[in-house]
Amino acid sequence: MKKAPQMTVQNLDHLGLVAGIIDQIGIVEKINEIVGCQPGEIVSPGHAVKAMLLNGLGLVSAP
Repeated sequence: MKKAPQMTVQNLDHLGLVAGIIDQIGIVEKINEIVGCQPGEIVSPGHAVKAMLLNGLGLVSAP
């Protein structure tokens, strides 16, 4: 009899799905293309928008 492979379960809630869809659609790249990046930026505008979306969805009681 074959032994079943080791499996792990992770709880991503809805934020993992939203982050995956944002990456799949390419929102970060599109925003960076439209707005542009400035020299010396640590975080691109696209990543800032992605972080704001995830923060707003994740902290429902206290955004």
